[in-house]
Amino acid sequence: MEQLIEGYRRFRAGRWPEQRALYRKLASHGQAPPTMVIACSDSRVDPATIFDAGPGELFIIRNVANLAPPFESGGVYHGASAAIEFAVCVLKVKQILVLGHAQCGGCAAALHDDPGAGTYFLAPWLRMLEKAKARIEGAAEDRQSALEYESIRVTLENLLTFPFVRSAVAAQKLSLAGARFGVADGVLEVMDANSGQFRPVD
Repeated sequence: MEQLIEGYRRFRAGRWPEQRALYRKLASHGQAPPTMVIACSDSRVDPATIFDAGPGELFIIRNVANLAPPFESGGVYHGASAAIEFAVCVLKVKQILVLGHAQCGGCAAALHDDPGAGTYFLAPWLRMLEKAKARIEGAAEDRQSALEYESIRVTLENLLTFPFVRSAVAAQKLSLAGARFGVADGVLEVMDANSGQFRPVD
């Protein structure tokens, strides 16, 4: 906790005075971020840092392996789905970006024969990667990297199973995009919407 408090003190002494007016505006007028990012919980991959975004610019979901589940109305608690609905239906974001990354621990775990064995929540969550795993059978590249790319494509497909996402995309009020961040080299690769291939940003 002391480390967090020290960080807060640096924020209060440095960034807060510079951004005080912005925070006051956000407090009085509310948020209107144009982009939602679905990112991994990995501590090395912070979307606000990668995109040099300020307060109020990004609406972010972070979870293991940057996944969005397919739409389902049953059950009780749907944290990721609730956030997607809030972003699209209430905040009216213009874009959803699925941001994967290299050396993803969730993707690495999913490649095991019994991913998340002995866990309550992780094992069923990682089962969402089964479709992506099936698609990379026989991949020429290393399986983890292949799964990291394919998981982004599958998550984009899952997003389109939400009726309100599908209708917003059809009405050209919402676009979907995918990208992968290299932790070691800092390179961002963006998915081409037509080919589905990932290309580095110049």
